[in-house]
Amino acid sequence: MRQAEGDLDGLVRQRIRALRVARGLSLEELAARTRFSQSSLSRIENGQRRLALDQLVVLARALDTTLDQLVETASDDVIINPTVEGAHGQLRWTMKGEPGMSVVRQRLTGPPPDNPARMRAHPGQEWLVVLSGVAVLLLGDRRYRVEANQAAQFPTMLPHAIGTAGRPCEILGIFDRDARRGHQQRNGRTRAGDDTSGG
Repeated sequence: MRQAEGDLDGLVRQRIRALRVARGLSLEELAARTRFSQSSLSRIENGQRRLALDQLVVLARALDTTLDQLVETASDDVIINPTVEGAHGQLRWTMKGEPGMSVVRQRLTGPPPDNPARMRAHPGQEWLVVLSGVAVLLLGDRRYRVEANQAAQFPTMLPHAIGTAGRPCEILGIFDRDARRGHQQRNGRTRAGDDTSGG
C-alpha cells in the first residue's frame, strides 16, 4: 500500500473510533448496529483487519455520518494568516463558510489531551481565531501551533482537540451547523465555552 493510502487508512480508523466514542457507543452497541462482531470492530479500529468499502458504508450509516465524510482528507491550508486592511490596520481572515455559523469565545487553560482516544470527530467545519496566547491544534496525527492573530480552519471529521502551548490563551471558536450539532450532542458533559476543548 502506498504511503498516502496508508495515511488515509489510519485516518479512517481513527475517525471510526473517535466517532464511536463521541456518540457514546461501546463496541457491543456498534456491533448491534452494524451486525459485525465486537472482535471484528476492535480489529478494524486497531488496524488489524483490512477495511472494505462495503464495511465503510455500513459503519458510516451506523455512526450517523456519510462515506464521503468518513474518508475526507484534510486541506494542507489549515493555518490562515491575516491580511492588514485600511488606514487603521484592521485584520481580516479569509475563511470559506456558509450562513448559520455560531461563534463562541473560549479561554483555554490546559494542553490538548495526549491520549488520542480523547480526540473528537463529528461532521462539519470549524474555525478558530487566536485572540491572545498560543493555541495547539491536534488534527489527526498532525500538531499545529496557532499564534495570536492567526486562524485555523479544518473539517471536524478529522479527530481533533485544542489546548494551549503553555500559558492560557483566548480563542474565538466558529462552528457551522453540523459542527455545532456535534458539540451539542457531546456537550451534555462539556459546554462549548469551557476552559479546555476537544474541538
